Amino acid sequence: MSTTYLFLFVALVAGAMMPIQAALNNRMAVAIESPILAALISFLVGTLAIIIYAVISGESLSAIATARNAPAIAWAGGLLGAFFVTATVILLPRLGVAMTFSLVIAGQMLVTLVVDHFGLLGVPVKPVNFARIGGIALITGGVILIRKF
Repeated sequence: MSTTYLFLFVALVAGAMMPIQAALNNRMAVAIESPILAALISFLVGTLAIIIYAVISGESLSAIATARNAPAIAWAGGLLGAFFVTATVILLPRLGVAMTFSLVIAGQMLVTLVVDHFGLLGVPVKPVNFARIGGIALITGGVILIRKF
């Protein structure tokens, strides 16, 4: 299996884990009666897991000190992750898994077109074309079908 296929498979699995993560976080929110604290617990468990993985894999934790040299915008990634996890914990019981993640994917696709088209945040420029717009239209149609049925 080539590296590209492995990366494609890992991306697919990572995407498949998102609704499972949201459902599990929702179970925690129900158990402790707080979506905000459920999101906090999710991040604490995730942080612990990453620390353990970093140590086991031989990462030098001293390299964390160089994060102070990162541009300010780079720190926003953690804020966006916290928003995403908290939002899905709050939305999932109200919209359902399919609707929540249909809208999440639609939002992701819309923003990817803008980021790619303008090369925002240092990514290579990939201009918007009719095929990419058609993909967004199909995703939007899927959201409508899921909402209707």
